[in-house]
Amino acid sequence: MTAATARQHDRPRLELVPISLKTANAYVAEHHRHNRPVAGCISVVGVQEEGRLCGVAIIGRPVARMLDDGYTAEVRRVCTDGTYNACSMLLRAAWRTVKALGYRKLITYTLPEEGGASLRAAGFKLVKTDAGGGRWNRPGRPSADTHPLGKKYRWELPT
Repeated sequence: MTAATARQHDRPRLELVPISLKTANAYVAEHHRHNRPVAGCISVVGVQEEGRLCGVAIIGRPVARMLDDGYTAEVRRVCTDGTYNACSMLLRAAWRTVKALGYRKLITYTLPEEGGASLRAAGFKLVKTDAGGGRWNRPGRPSADTHPLGKKYRWELPT
């Protein structure tokens, strides 16, 4: 057996599974490094290895209202336990899901310290390096800052 063949046999056998938003949010609450669960979504997908849920993706409408054109969806959360290839598998499944619903673009964000290897593997392109960030507080609409406040990188996967 060659080294490449041995590596293929060592990799987990992953499969996509349907899950509820409630299940996905519980997974995010337990495993995500810096974001909390979301209130709503367009679609949710999970990935499992031998019956064990090892990652979730939650897809919704863009948070930035200027990007919410009716044809753009946003990966609001992608969260795995580090299982090899789970993240890129979830990202491609997210794209197939929203594309089947008529969406023409899928976006997501990373923090500058996050490498983006899974996004590149899934076909995403880095399009902006100073997106978002900041506080959501406004006069007359106070809110608690529970998300990272710095600038983010925006990635897109167009048709």
